[in-house]
Amino acid sequence: MRYKRNLLISAILLFAFSASGRAQLGMFSKQQLIEFTPGWHGARFADGRPDVPDAVLQRLKDATAEQAWEVLMKAGYRNQFEAHWQVINPSEERLIGRVVTAVFMPYRPDVDSVIRANGVKEGNTVRGENSWIINTLKPGDVMVVNLFGKIKDGTIIGSNLGTSVSTKERSGASIDGLIVDGSVRDTAEIGEIKGFEVLCRGTDPSALRNVMLMGINVPIRIGQATVMPGDVAVSDPEGVTFIPPQLAEQVADHAEEDHLVDDWGEMMLREQKYTPGQIDGRWTNEMIDEFNRWAASQGSKVRLQKH
Repeated sequence: MRYKRNLLISAILLFAFSASGRAQLGMFSKQQLIEFTPGWHGARFADGRPDVPDAVLQRLKDATAEQAWEVLMKAGYRNQFEAHWQVINPSEERLIGRVVTAVFMPYRPDVDSVIRANGVKEGNTVRGENSWIINTLKPGDVMVVNLFGKIKDGTIIGSNLGTSVSTKERSGASIDGLIVDGSVRDTAEIGEIKGFEVLCRGTDPSALRNVMLMGINVPIRIGQATVMPGDVAVSDPEGVTFIPPQLAEQVADHAEEDHLVDDWGEMMLREQKYTPGQIDGRWTNEMIDEFNRWAASQGSKVRLQKH
C-alpha cells in the first residue's frame, strides 16, 4: 500500500532513522526492514519483509510454546511470548503465519488529518483505516495489531471486514488469522469464515472509533512481546509465540526432535525394553544409536550426538 510511504514515521518509532527523508510514518522502508532483520538471509517480499518458506511454516504446526521458548531463550530472545487470549472461531490446527504488523494510537485530530490526507492521495478513500491494513495482506499472513488493549470502541474488525476477508479467502488471497491487542465485533459472522481464527482481548458490539492508524509493518508491542514484520506467529493453548524469522527453522527442528524422542521413549516403555529411569535419565550411546536408527526409519533427519 503506497500510502505508507507518504506518512512521517518519526512520530511513532523509537528508532533513529537516517535523515534522507525516505523513512516515513506508516512503515519501515525496504532498506530499514532489511536493516532491522539482520539475522534473516532468505527470501523477502518486495517491501523487504522476511518471507519464511511455507515448508517451514508447515513444520511448525506441532511446535509448542515450551519448545519454541527453549530455542528463543538460548538465542537471547526473552520477550517473544504473550498469553491470555480470547479465541474466536478456533480451528482444528494452530494459527501459524508470517506477521504483518499494525499499530493504532488514541485519536488526535491534527495527526490523523495528515494520515487521512496522505491516504486519500494514494486512493484510500474508505473512512475506516482498519481496512487499509487488509489491503496489504498476502496468502499465509497473520495480521497482528497493537490496539493498546482497547475493548469498547476498539473492535478492529466486524462483519463487513470479515466479509472482505472471506472474499479474499475465496479468491486465494486469504489471511490465516488475526491477533489483536484489542477487540472484535460481530463474532457470529466471523465464526462463519472457515479457517479464519481470531485471538483478541475481548469482544464488544461497538465500532472502532477514537483511534488512528499510526503504522503498518513497523515494530510493535503486543503485551510483553516485541513483534517485527516477518516474524512467525505460532499459537498453542498457552498463547502466541512470535518467532524471529531466522529462528523459525531451528524451532521446527527442535520440536521435531522433541516429539521423536518422546515417541521413541514411550515405545521403549511399552515394549519394556528400558525402564522409566533409563528413558528419563541420560541415554547411553547404545540407546542413542538405537534411537538414531529408528528416527532414520521414520524419514527424519534428526540425529542425536553421542557422548
